[in-house]
Amino acid sequence: MSLNTSSEARSAPGGALDRTPADGADPGADLGAEAGLARITALAAGCLGTPLAWITLGQGPAPSVRAAFGFAGPDAPDATAFHAATPLLGAGGRRLGALHVGAPRPRRPFDAGETDRFAGFAALAADHLAREDAARADGITRGFAEAAAFAFLAVDTGGTITFVNRAAEILFGYEPGTMLGQDVEIIVPPSFRARHGERFARFVTGAPSKLAGRTNELVAQHRDGTTFPIEFSMSTWTAEGRIGIGALMRDISAWRARDARLVRMANHDSLTGLANRARFDECLGLALEQGPATVLLLDLDGFKEVNDSLGHATGDILLQSVAVRLPLCVPPDVTVARLGGDEFAILLAPCGDPLTAGATAMRILDAFQTTFQLSGHTFHVGLSLGIAIGHPGTDSAALIADADLALYQAKRDGRRCYRLFEPAMRSAVIARRTLHDELSHALAAGELLLHYQPQVAFDTGRVVGAEALLRWRHPGRGLLLPGVFLPALEAHPMAAAIGRWIIEEACRQAAQWRAAGLPPLRVAVNLFAAQLRAGSLAEDVTRSLARYRLPPATLELEVTERIALQADDAILEPIRALHAHGVAVAFDDFGTGYASLSSLKRFPLTRLKIDRSFVRDVLTDRHDAEIIRAVLGMAQSFGLEVIAEGIEGADQEAVLRGMGCHEGQGYHYGRAMSPRALAALIRARDVSAVDAHVA
Repeated sequence: MSLNTSSEARSAPGGALDRTPADGADPGADLGAEAGLARITALAAGCLGTPLAWITLGQGPAPSVRAAFGFAGPDAPDATAFHAATPLLGAGGRRLGALHVGAPRPRRPFDAGETDRFAGFAALAADHLAREDAARADGITRGFAEAAAFAFLAVDTGGTITFVNRAAEILFGYEPGTMLGQDVEIIVPPSFRARHGERFARFVTGAPSKLAGRTNELVAQHRDGTTFPIEFSMSTWTAEGRIGIGALMRDISAWRARDARLVRMANHDSLTGLANRARFDECLGLALEQGPATVLLLDLDGFKEVNDSLGHATGDILLQSVAVRLPLCVPPDVTVARLGGDEFAILLAPCGDPLTAGATAMRILDAFQTTFQLSGHTFHVGLSLGIAIGHPGTDSAALIADADLALYQAKRDGRRCYRLFEPAMRSAVIARRTLHDELSHALAAGELLLHYQPQVAFDTGRVVGAEALLRWRHPGRGLLLPGVFLPALEAHPMAAAIGRWIIEEACRQAAQWRAAGLPPLRVAVNLFAAQLRAGSLAEDVTRSLARYRLPPATLELEVTERIALQADDAILEPIRALHAHGVAVAFDDFGTGYASLSSLKRFPLTRLKIDRSFVRDVLTDRHDAEIIRAVLGMAQSFGLEVIAEGIEGADQEAVLRGMGCHEGQGYHYGRAMSPRALAALIRARDVSAVDAHVA
């Protein structure tokens, strides 16, 4: 196989070169001798995503084009930007010709799967050519004796059957001898008989015919009334002044079924039966040529967790169930496709109305409020949708990309919702990608640093702990707070490495404070989910503690609800091991999510952190106050310590202290600050605590 490829190019619709004339032809005879090869070129182009495909015979400098898709004419097209060819080999490795695909614009090289499909289409073409060669050889060397393996039927000029072999009687379901003397129309379906009579009459008179001298396909009728496709070739002769007409025939139902399977493989997703990406792209391109079109792109929220926890077989069943429910939300003529994984697409055309698109999205969201009962499990499947609207002239790939940006925005906005594409989304993505790229170098460039927010004991006023908070000293934008870059970092390949650095740096700083004579201080660090997935958390923590000779209780690991939701035994094991070693474990933002209560049982916790959203209005909102009392009560029952976040005033501290809370963190004690500033604050508060005690 030869490959000459450059950058990616999109496939374009084309037409198969079929030299059988169509004007005035019988519907069953429109496909000529080249029809099988023409179908193969069309299927190869569609399946491989190339606008051109052709078959050549011979090995000279200018081999003849036998069949083609995407162009007309006897010469090969200009496909210098992308061209791939594979030989058609017959028996004994004899080269019959070659199957080519190409494009006038560059595209990416074929991957392994596409290469295998390309070879498969070449095998089909070689098989077709080999059958033609065999048929010709049979006719030359073995004559009518070999032809008897096919159905043979002869008629006179009046259409009366004068000869029929046993293969024909079996083919059409008649007893021996019962077809003789009957009109040939007994094998022609009623709907074709009028047209057959007209064309037969022209044939008998010697008028030019599209049936004689070539292989044709038409629909025949069995004795029981059923119809089936046949391939036949007609010939005439003159004997004793009489014209004879004969036809060799064979049933091609198996071929047609195979072709149908190939077409389905090229256009449909094998798992769900929905249209695949190639078919969706084709439909979208055609729709944009005719008017406005709307693309809805959607994927399942939490599908990865289903695959990870229950296995891919259950995930596949869920995808199939989604593929059944989704088309019920839209009219029957709407294209619904699975693009891959858990990503689906819907094409509304003609449609350029955002209200119609939004109403469709809401119907889909409402339909998926109903749970799925599969394999003994109940699934609450949520969807996120992105919508983009295009008009004639819009590039279909760009429209899908816009819908993908809107889908991304829907996920950022909380999932289980839809968003309509806006141009600003593209700018935001560019900014996020830039930030993503810059993060790749931030750690090595020494741009990351930690600031520390003090945690204070209510009874003494002393600083007893500090939460390590990441900062980025960006070379062009100055000091960046986590809200600017943390979402990008959590999904970044460097997340685990940066999390490892945070643990190392927090331990180093704790040791430095101790060496400076400060009292022992608990340092809390936030974990990234990537650190747990990496599988080295326990080793990272124990190594850093040992390197700086710190007792395990010096370090506190803060676990967020997102980690709690994803935690399985493999993730919990290192946390349990560290807890048993003496490392403290805190549950951050407790009370804000539905995973919190169940996590109290599963996680080896030391401390709960009451979320700032409850502390903010504790003086004015009795519901917040009751929630805090409930959290404190649960913590006491579980033997856990509690710290309240977001304290901004002495009155809030007083109320919390009266409820039984013993520690707090917030602007009332200090914002996140440099290690040196925190050391100064610790010394100042120690002096104040001593003075207060003396007084």
